[in-house]
Amino acid sequence: MLQKTLSLSECKIKADSNGKGSFSGYASVFNQVDSYGDTILPGAYKDTLEVNGLPKMFLQHESWELPIGKWLKAEEDDHGLLVEGELTLGMTRANDTYAALKHGTLDGLSIGYKLAASDYKYQEDTDGLLIEKVSFLGEISPVVYPADRSARIDLGSVKSELDDIRTIRDFELFLRDAGNLSKGLAGAIVNRAKIVFGQRDADDGIEAKASQELEEVIKRINQKVSNLTIKG
Repeated sequence: MLQKTLSLSECKIKADSNGKGSFSGYASVFNQVDSYGDTILPGAYKDTLEVNGLPKMFLQHESWELPIGKWLKAEEDDHGLLVEGELTLGMTRANDTYAALKHGTLDGLSIGYKLAASDYKYQEDTDGLLIEKVSFLGEISPVVYPADRSARIDLGSVKSELDDIRTIRDFELFLRDAGNLSKGLAGAIVNRAKIVFGQRDADDGIEAKASQELEEVIKRINQKVSNLTIKG
């Protein structure tokens, strides 16, 4: 799942002082070029919210943990996607998150989402995506380090998504989606793959070999970056 983060100044988080653990803020801003070169258009979240309902709330995208609360409201306005949430007070992680929100030590909100090939267009001027629609908004997380993301690819979800890759741009987006790689690192991997595969002679087994080699590359990437933080 792709991740996109707003800094504290952009998301305008406000923690209420009613003791209920409620807070609000912007999870996404429209018509602005972000650090990836991407721009999200108004209306992008309308369908997913109607079809899939409200996203989950995790701390720092840790979806293997219990949710720390729930989103009560997610609506688009002229500025972006405004969300209102309530932390599950009584849980240690939720209590800690609420204290950090009130003290201002949490740095932003980050969305976890998926795009279909028809959801976006490539923008040459920004080297990013013009996102007209978000097919699935899975979760929104309060995060501590909005500029950082751990680069790790889940092999279990890779094979089912390989068939959707038709172009070099699809491959780059796949790397960003499957492993939360930065745009720069994903682009570098794609460029290197073009060089490597361009040097090979085509044969009947190239598709199977390419799939095997991609899996090995992913394993090596995971090993090399398991302790590395990539700044986007």
